[in-house]
Amino acid sequence: MDAVVKNFPQTVVSERPTQKEAEDAIRVLLRWAGDDPQREGLLDTPARVAKAYRELFSGYDLNPEDVLGRTFEEVSGYDDMVLVRDIPFFSHCEHHMVPIIGKAHVAYLPKGRVLGLSKIARVVEIFGRRLQTQEAMTAQIANSIDETLRPRGVAVMLDAEHMCMAMRGVQKQGSSTLTTTFTGAFKADPAEQVRFMSMVRGR
Repeated sequence: MDAVVKNFPQTVVSERPTQKEAEDAIRVLLRWAGDDPQREGLLDTPARVAKAYRELFSGYDLNPEDVLGRTFEEVSGYDDMVLVRDIPFFSHCEHHMVPIIGKAHVAYLPKGRVLGLSKIARVVEIFGRRLQTQEAMTAQIANSIDETLRPRGVAVMLDAEHMCMAMRGVQKQGSSTLTTTFTGAFKADPAEQVRFMSMVRGR
């Protein structure tokens, strides 16, 4: 039976392969790389890799709406920016399946309700633990908060290093990529964008 991947409404995947099928595929890759999956050091590698992938891509099994569902209304009239910055994340490039390592900065302007601060970090983790492009991940974080909380606006910045640039291809270590997304009042008012950027940089 086909299943629709959450937050990717147009992406349809077939039923998930078994553990054995995953391990067999990893053995094929080991042989393709030029090694012997039967040698002592690699005997348990297929099982270890499958277990690691289950953890690294656990975001497919999680729904950000479940995380963002609980909000708080007793905020004493607070309606200014809420910013959680320097949230570390680890993801994987959907083109080469190598790591993306970075930090997320997420802000919103409340409209009567606020989130528990850990929920924001959790949403970053959910989308990070999927095959990604940085641009898509930036938009997904902003849209999930915007659609669930309905604040006056959301701002997201991701600053990340892509191992597909550092380890292969042009092999440029230390370069980082910045992406931003703004919704609502942040998108409408450049002054709010400047204030967000200034707060992210600690000014």
